[in-house]
Formats: sequence, structure tokens, C-alpha cells
Amino acid sequence: MAENYINIENLSVQIGTHVILKHINLSVPSGSFVSIVGPNGGGKSTLIKVILGLIAPTEGNVLIDYKPLSSLDSKYFGYVPQIKTADRSFPAMPIELVASGLNSGWGGRINKKSKKILLEILESVGAGHLAYRQLSKLSGGEMQRIYLARSIVRNPKILILDEPATGIDSSFEKDIYKLIEDFRQRTKATVIMVTHDWETAYHHSDYVLILNREVIIYDKPEIAFNESAMRTAFGHIGHKHQMMFGFRKS
Repeated sequence: MAENYINIENLSVQIGTHVILKHINLSVPSGSFVSIVGPNGGGKSTLIKVILGLIAPTEGNVLIDYKPLSSLDSKYFGYVPQIKTADRSFPAMPIELVASGLNSGWGGRINKKSKKILLEILESVGAGHLAYRQLSKLSGGEMQRIYLARSIVRNPKILILDEPATGIDSSFEKDIYKLIEDFRQRTKATVIMVTHDWETAYHHSDYVLILNREVIIYDKPEIAFNESAMRTAFGHIGHKHQMMFGFRKS
């Protein structure tokens, strides 16, 4: 059995009187793929930002490999945010954007050794031919490949993705999830993904966390996606999901 790699202990986040997360407890086994599902405003993005060390919890702890976040190097993590911050009008190329992940910042000459690494990682996500194209010329799906390359260029132990399929069409969507899974299989990284796509979470995840400020359920997909949990999290499921995953609504 895989050892627990991420341990979240009694985690709460509160701003003033507004409770964003309440008493979160869960353990993520090493090398597993966890999807976080829940309604808008349910704390999904806040939880991953706490794991990344971008938001400090009001109470509780996050331990990675039994170590506190403060003791870890940023190379542990790869992160693809939901809202992309690069200005696509900025006169830069994909190889430079990915280099900012390798070097933890913009600027500087790309040496021969780094260039080899950058071209290889771009090739691995099907974007080698885009290396020297202007960012402004790329489609949403192409940009998502570049951001994925940037997030994995240092072979992180933990890859965190916030809605990785946002803004891309269905033809690219399957490719993105295959690239994520290929990376996980190759490196044995732990993957945590926030998604609104229940079907993707069901088919790609080892575990699903259904979250609405607190843990509704955290279990294998076939157990987590039960009608009671979904109704508790979302209030209703909606007729179009009537037969999804093999459960039928009453």
C-alpha cells in the first residue's frame, strides 16, 4: 500500500467571520491522482493554495512527506492555475515562458543545457513545434500545453491543477488529461486536480474529494460519487446527470 504523502490535519481558513474551509482532514497516498469537486465558492481553489503555501490556514497543518510546508523547496510543486497570468501580448515565446518555470523567473539567456531540457519538455506535451512562436499566436489549447510544460519542467513531486481544461476545446481536452496521466506514470508524482467535470474526475482519479467548505466525502470515485453526497454538496444534481456513473436519481 502506498504511503500517505500529503496529510491535512484539522485545516480551517477563515477571513473575518467568513468561513472558507472548516476542519479538513484527509491523507493523499503517494503517486495517486485526486480530483476535488464541489460547488462554486466551496473552497476548492483555497484548499490547493493552502497546500501550495500561498494561503496560510487559520488553524491546522499541511504536512508533505511528514514535513511542514515551510521546510520544503518550491521544486516539490508544479502548478497550473485556473486564471493564467501571462500577458499574451507580451513579446515572448513559449520556450521563454517554460524557462521561467525552470529558472523561477523571467529573464536571462537560455544556455545550451537548459535549451535541451526546455525543448524536450515542450516535445513531451506535443508543443515542440511551438517553441519559438509568439504567445499571441497560440490558441487556448496550445497555451494550456505550454503552461503544463512549465509546471512539470522541474519534475515536481506534486502536480496541482486548477481546472486544467478551462478554455480549451474537446479535441485538446483528451490530450491534456493523457499528458497529465503520462507524466504521473513516468515520474510517480502525486496529482491533485480541481475540476467541475464529474465524468473526468470519475474516470481519471484514484480518489475524489467532494468539498463544500468541509469534506462531504473523500473516497474512491465509485464510492464518492453517490447521490447523497452530491445532493449534500450541490443541493441538487440536475436531470442531465441522471444516469452518470451508474447511479439513478429517485
